[in-house]
Amino acid sequence: MSKKRYALVGCGIRAKFFYTAMVTEFKSNIELVAICDINQTRMDFTNRVLVNECDHPAVPTYKPSQFEEMVRAEKPDVIFVTSIDRTHHTYIIKAMELGCDVVSEKPMTVDADKCQAILDTVKRTGKQLRVAFNYRYAPQFSKVRELILDDVIGEVKSVNFEWLLDIKHGADYFRRWHRDKRNSGGLLVHKSTHHFDLVNFWLGTKPKTVAAMGDLSFYGRENAERRGVEQFYQRSFGSENALNDPFAIDLAGNDTLKAMYLDAEKEDGYQRDQSVFGDGISIEDTLGVIVRYENNAILTYSLNAYTPWEGLVVSLNGTKGRMEIKLIVKHLNNPDGTHAQELSRERSITVHPMFGNAFKVDYEEGVGGHGGGDPALLHDIFVEPVKDRLNRAATHIDGAMSILTGIAGNISMQTGQFVSVDTLVRF
Repeated sequence: MSKKRYALVGCGIRAKFFYTAMVTEFKSNIELVAICDINQTRMDFTNRVLVNECDHPAVPTYKPSQFEEMVRAEKPDVIFVTSIDRTHHTYIIKAMELGCDVVSEKPMTVDADKCQAILDTVKRTGKQLRVAFNYRYAPQFSKVRELILDDVIGEVKSVNFEWLLDIKHGADYFRRWHRDKRNSGGLLVHKSTHHFDLVNFWLGTKPKTVAAMGDLSFYGRENAERRGVEQFYQRSFGSENALNDPFAIDLAGNDTLKAMYLDAEKEDGYQRDQSVFGDGISIEDTLGVIVRYENNAILTYSLNAYTPWEGLVVSLNGTKGRMEIKLIVKHLNNPDGTHAQELSRERSITVHPMFGNAFKVDYEEGVGGHGGGDPALLHDIFVEPVKDRLNRAATHIDGAMSILTGIAGNISMQTGQFVSVDTLVRF
């Protein structure tokens, strides 16, 4: 079997997870032929990782203005897009028009117009677009889909889904480019796309009508002032006020963050360590959503980004009973947002039959990130999708349906109205 040639667009933290897998575990299937980023310093760091950590030769580097030149010169079969969210559509569309298939990190894009442009390009070019949804592959979440398919709780009529981001992971969205809603679509698109996709996946349906409310309630300068904070700073690096702030990160004290971001600032001005209690934050940290699905099931969803622990509490109510899913994790985090040490964990699936005693559901724990979902996702992307009745491999339609819930929620927050998903794009 000949190797597929891949080029990577975007060399941030998440990209490292993918490109290191390409050139190590999946090197018999994948040939990484080029990388593309707005920042040469960051691309140079990527090449150092390839050489020093992966025993792989450095690959050619290209700036975004050279994207078409890269495709012509390096002849990739697939473009892997891990750039800033608001640019995903640009590279997805260009790649397909130039004859490449595409894998995109979630979210596929950030608003309805960009989503429509992607859908139109897939239809026009006939190229394949896949979205990297790792949560579907986590054994706990795959088991939920299996139980629903087996009719264990009957037809699901309602879902209550609470997601909590802890004060390490949650805060990080308010330090980085994600804090500007134009870049990320806010947490309803950037983060909740995982959760909306899970509900679509579990129930085998699509969102129909969405209503949402949300606020910036904890982060941001105004909220901190109301709590009596008097010392502020624009960014952590070089600030005395940041020294005693538990929400600050130290770029200079972490070799990876220093190389990828602090040393790279001279090229693009991007500051990775902005204060979470600064000005200019346009995303919400407290969100509530109601969704009606095409099968008439109803979802009530909440997200909070400043909680003591991270995870989810989900209940699904069906015609034969109720299922409760818990994932509760408390971490010590590295400065780059990765988990350094797991202090405690609780994972469970409990079924409450309508008639009979409740019981815990056993399932095999996964190994690797995102509850064991990451390794399975990588195999599906870089080798071939596993054929199973769960249908976990996400297409561009799945990618669109997951973000359209969040996009509709953003519109609802602006207008105060219910939003019909079928008015947003044409399939």
